[in-house]
Amino acid sequence: MNLRNLLALASIALLASCSSGKKAYERGNYYEAVMRSVAKLRQNPDHAKSLEALKNSYPMAVEYFESQAKNEIASNSNYKWKNAIDSYNQINTMYEAIRQCPGCLTVVKSPKNYYSEIAPLKEKAAEESYTAGINSLMKGTREDAKRAYFNFADAQSYVPGYKDVVEYLDKSKFEATVKVIIEQIPVPNRYNLSGGFFQDKVEEFVHNNYTDRGFVKFYTPEEARAVNLPFADQIMRIQFDDFTVGNTILKEKEETVSKDSVKVGEAKVDGKTVPVYNTVKAKFTTYRKEVLSAGLLSMVIVDAKTNGVLSHKKFSGEYVWFSTWARFNGDDRALSDQQLALCKQRETQPPVAQDLFLEFTRPIYNQLIPAIKGFYQNY
Repeated sequence: MNLRNLLALASIALLASCSSGKKAYERGNYYEAVMRSVAKLRQNPDHAKSLEALKNSYPMAVEYFESQAKNEIASNSNYKWKNAIDSYNQINTMYEAIRQCPGCLTVVKSPKNYYSEIAPLKEKAAEESYTAGINSLMKGTREDAKRAYFNFADAQSYVPGYKDVVEYLDKSKFEATVKVIIEQIPVPNRYNLSGGFFQDKVEEFVHNNYTDRGFVKFYTPEEARAVNLPFADQIMRIQFDDFTVGNTILKEKEETVSKDSVKVGEAKVDGKTVPVYNTVKAKFTTYRKEVLSAGLLSMVIVDAKTNGVLSHKKFSGEYVWFSTWARFNGDDRALSDQQLALCKQRETQPPVAQDLFLEFTRPIYNQLIPAIKGFYQNY
């Protein structure tokens, strides 16, 4: 299925749950009336109100877009050829939608298309967009470079390889893109630990999400040197202000537990053997060893030219590993099943320091990533 068909079907799907084509027609929105009627007729080819709305709205919609295109061509608008093509494409979208709707063809037997009329306009639209792109790029600002990029992209879509548009696409994209150096994450020297895994996760995120999409690109210092990056716009410094790994606390709780009516033996009564019941007791001690790891991460984004701080945020995280076990002294029948199970457990050793480090950085990472997204969402 080609792109035009996909766009037509997408429009139909979007409008399928909306109000009727008749209401759109009564509001004077003829294109919307056509597309909503088509959506309804694809589900129910005999829907009378939709058939009527399509019959009435389609010629009005075609007339509207034809007039709009002719008016643009006759105007002095900077983007008259682009706008004319857009109007003709609206007619083509209706054509594709109706052509794929058998019920629609009962009232619009010969939908109109402007594919042949658009073809000779593309060269003019390409020149128009190319010239606008050059003019924007010459202004020298990042926002103008973004506008230039979109203009060059339009020119490329109309006539692939038009003049030197591919070169200008690359040039405008580079000048419009904020280039950010993301510095290494040092770990305080008193710990024989590596922040490499955390660093890799952060770099993986920024490289996957800020590559060719949008106008922000991240480089490690090594990557910047490898591509001979002429300059950077911003520097992101992510570092641990402080953290602790393996702070151990042992908690102990002792209690006396008992259970009534427990058979403790037998006795002879009137020559008969009878059970003897009594209360049994035990001293029950629970142990809980906690190993706390926590830290504070700082993210500072600075202007690479002025060193001015653009954003400064701090994120904290912690991880508590624990082990529980118990001991008892006395009659085990005084214990519950849960207490007996706890007594069978033994003290376990905590993970190594590097693993504890990684665990407390997980919640920090989950705060850091939204902060990066939030800062660069408008770039």
